[in-house]
Amino acid sequence: MPKLNYKIILHIMGLLLLFNGGFMFTAVFVSWFYDDGVTLQVSSAAFLTCFLGTLLMFTTRGHSKELKKREGYIIVTFGWIIMALSGTLPYVMSEAIPGFTNAFFETMSGYTTTGASILNDIESVPKSLLFWRSLTHWLGGMGIIVLAIAILPLLGIGGMQLFAAEAPGPNADKLKPRITDTAKRLWLIYFSYTVAQTILLKVAGMGMFDAVNHSLSTMATGGFSTKNLSMAFWNDQPLIQYIVIVFMFLAGTNFVLSYFAFKGRIQKVLHDDEFKWYLTFIIVFTAVVSLIIYYQADVSLSSIEHPMVWGAAESAFRHGLFQVLAIITTTGFVSADYTMWTPFLTVFFFGIMFLGGSAGSTAGGVKVMRHIIMIRNGMSEFKRSLHPNAILPVRYNGKAINQGIVFNILGFFILYMLAFITGALVFGFMGMDFMSAIGGAASSLGNIGPALGSLGPVNNYDGLPDAGKWWSAFLMLIGRLELFTVLILLTPFFWRNR
Repeated sequence: MPKLNYKIILHIMGLLLLFNGGFMFTAVFVSWFYDDGVTLQVSSAAFLTCFLGTLLMFTTRGHSKELKKREGYIIVTFGWIIMALSGTLPYVMSEAIPGFTNAFFETMSGYTTTGASILNDIESVPKSLLFWRSLTHWLGGMGIIVLAIAILPLLGIGGMQLFAAEAPGPNADKLKPRITDTAKRLWLIYFSYTVAQTILLKVAGMGMFDAVNHSLSTMATGGFSTKNLSMAFWNDQPLIQYIVIVFMFLAGTNFVLSYFAFKGRIQKVLHDDEFKWYLTFIIVFTAVVSLIIYYQADVSLSSIEHPMVWGAAESAFRHGLFQVLAIITTTGFVSADYTMWTPFLTVFFFGIMFLGGSAGSTAGGVKVMRHIIMIRNGMSEFKRSLHPNAILPVRYNGKAINQGIVFNILGFFILYMLAFITGALVFGFMGMDFMSAIGGAASSLGNIGPALGSLGPVNNYDGLPDAGKWWSAFLMLIGRLELFTVLILLTPFFWRNR
């Protein structure tokens, strides 16, 4: 095996730092506009990040431009770590978040679109830092690596290895033959949805600052809010919550299908297996949750502060649909404390933390596509037990799937469950109770945010010990990058030169 091209790795790290620093300057503008008192600190963080990026790119400018798969894995994994480390600078320099561990946790939670927070009083944080917090979501949602590969050809570097390692879901659908064209179109759709949601939220009565931040969080399926009550702050304005519901649904749908829809190829969307099951799960789960809320739960107790509006049936439906979508798409917004509804619903929401959104979306979790293929493979095994000589391929979207893909998905699921069990055991070893340990592991790994127990919807992660925050951040990272990308770096054969 050839030696690693360290120069190109460091060169792209410098490019990512430049991206990060460039976007950080938008937070400088917000700080200046609102005069929130931290303009100098945020400016210093942006300049420092850009300086480090420029320095790295300058010192490695003579690199070989050949980018192979091993370099791709390293760049994606360490790129996210570098982004998170540099992303802490606005918090650290402004002292808005006490301690580097807390700042790193909040930043990693942002880039991985987990939405778990250690902030106890979000509304007291300077506006520029709240905006930066939401922007880390937005950058991590589609993946700044995907943005970077749109630029790499300008540097004479191919980007397919990065796209394969970074693109969410079990497959990396390409809209165009050139990978950079794919990245640009994905980002255009992503940006357009964000702008559309911002306008709709503003028209519905949300302030512009809140509308921008919640749009950034929604499209990234992140969950950071500018309010201590999250989306429950607008429980008396159902239209705002319904707008967020629509865009959570879109964010959890494969962005390739959005592209087809914009091109007028609606039938391709409607006939997609994953989309049909994604929609079916949402409808069925919402019906179950809404009925239980209506007949057994008191939403006025669990919706945190605001009373029900538009009638009990509508409120039960809205809260049920909102929380089902927030968990399935791993957005993690909160309109109510679902752990106060009924014990059944607490277990139910814990279960759907393992579902995830669509492949090719910004959602985390296992992904609907993987569940479909695993179920169909299981059914095929039943048939094989009766007809051992029959050829029974697993089909998806009407086509037989290569058995290697099936094995890959089965391996992923086994690894995912082992990571969950290990994550919960480590949390338990740190002294967390059972509900908090399993909830924290499932939520961190699935990039969901709110969990169970002491990490439930109305609590946060501030009570975790420092070691617990670092462990949670690690789970967020491997979950966001779909396990293999990170864990392969922990294997000895990956680093062998022969």
